[in-house]
Amino acid sequence: MKSIVTIGGGTGQFTLLSGLKKYPVRLTSIVSMADDGGSTGMLRDELGVLPPGDVRQCLVALSEADSIMRDLFNYRYDHGGLKGHSFGNIFLSSLEKITGSFEEAVRVAGLVLAIRGEVMPVTTSKVTLVCGKEKVLQGQYAIEMGRIEPERASIRLEPESYANPKAVAAIESADLIVLGPGNLYCSIIPNLLVRGIPEAIGRSHAGVVYNCNLMTKVGHNDGFSVLDFAGEIERYIGKGRIDFVTYNNHLPEKELVERYALEGEFPVAVGDIEEEFAEVSFRPLPADLVSRAALVRKEGDPIKRSLIRHNPEVLAALIVQNCLGGL
Repeated sequence: MKSIVTIGGGTGQFTLLSGLKKYPVRLTSIVSMADDGGSTGMLRDELGVLPPGDVRQCLVALSEADSIMRDLFNYRYDHGGLKGHSFGNIFLSSLEKITGSFEEAVRVAGLVLAIRGEVMPVTTSKVTLVCGKEKVLQGQYAIEMGRIEPERASIRLEPESYANPKAVAAIESADLIVLGPGNLYCSIIPNLLVRGIPEAIGRSHAGVVYNCNLMTKVGHNDGFSVLDFAGEIERYIGKGRIDFVTYNNHLPEKELVERYALEGEFPVAVGDIEEEFAEVSFRPLPADLVSRAALVRKEGDPIKRSLIRHNPEVLAALIVQNCLGGL
């Protein structure tokens, strides 16, 4: 059975894993530990735990338990003292306090949810995402909400962290490594800032897939093309290390595009494909990747969620057929 390692945050990996788990592959999800927004941020601050939110989403994506269990882990309280919190986040944080180990908490939660695959933190260190030298933004949420363009190259983790040995082993033995989709500087790159992760990707014989964003993010990557996004990833893992790039070549619904435009965010430019992609080392994989499913905002959720998202089935099929020979 082929082994696929996915690397990213929560929402993007939820989409990716939801599609990939329908194929006969062994899945390992490596998750960023930089999240500090919403329920996760409150639990980090008040309990001193590692961030559970992104891990929870990956666990639910891989769950083969009854739908009631998946709904329970995603349930978000909408009033009272627990307003904004997700049940699954509280469950994971409570397990961490009981067992004394976030990794053990994730393992037990995986058993409860009957996951097919494995979910692991990229590091077991408590880290903060930081950007800037003159005007410093501290924390993943502050960076996500802020403008980092002049100093985005300064993005870093504090304190310096080292990779989870299990994550390194999974990367080194993988048949395919998939980066994204997800926020470039807040979900994907935080994994690549952990010492040992870029090195493991460099040593691995696995092919590397990068799932490019559907939309630009104001103050982060204004005007970026597909090649610009891929170039930023290779700045961390090495030039020429990406083998495949998936990207969207169909416009989302006009109403949604207009809503994003009001905030200065636009569909990622493909550019002149024949001219721009002639010199790259990776294989471009264009497709209509936009999900047409309506996104329902959950009451009590303090985080602003993306309205334009990848279609999990189309994305997974594109990867399996082109990067794993269709199995």
